[in-house]
Amino acid sequence: MKIDRIHHVAYRCKDAKETVDWYVRHLNMDFVLAIAENQVPSTKAPDPYMHLFLDAGHGNVLAFFELPNSPDMGRDANTPDWVQHIAFKVDSVQTLEDTKARLQAAGIEVIGVTDHTIFKSIYFFDPNGHRLELAADVGTPEMYQKLDAVKWDMLEEWNKTKRAPTHAAWMHDKEFHPAH
Repeated sequence: MKIDRIHHVAYRCKDAKETVDWYVRHLNMDFVLAIAENQVPSTKAPDPYMHLFLDAGHGNVLAFFELPNSPDMGRDANTPDWVQHIAFKVDSVQTLEDTKARLQAAGIEVIGVTDHTIFKSIYFFDPNGHRLELAADVGTPEMYQKLDAVKWDMLEEWNKTKRAPTHAAWMHDKEFHPAH
């Protein structure tokens, strides 16, 4: 078996309408489907929910559940805020800069543009507290080939030492970041 693609990724939201409105307004996503039940289909538990589906482009679907009878949303306090996030690909660094300006004009705090050598990105939070990233690829075929060639060695070294391997330290060299 080989996975075809992600069918959808589901997260919890605080307010279904606010979430749909926010993603449509700020990320220009289309609202494609809503499913509401009073009973969970898989477990048969009596737990009403609203399940929303938003088009994240190219067949990718971002979904949310509003669960009015569950305790308030929380997050894993042992995981830093920057770790768990949803990253969306955009077409250019100009789109990142334009979107950053639009989000900030709407009162949304934005981190970046952050330079990751092979892509640049911005970070911000949705109204549910989910961290989002918009990323624009800027790497060259040679950069991706160099990274591909060392991925297994890096993983093996990490697995043994739990220290960052230096196989791709070139990504932080001045040659690739002349402004540093």
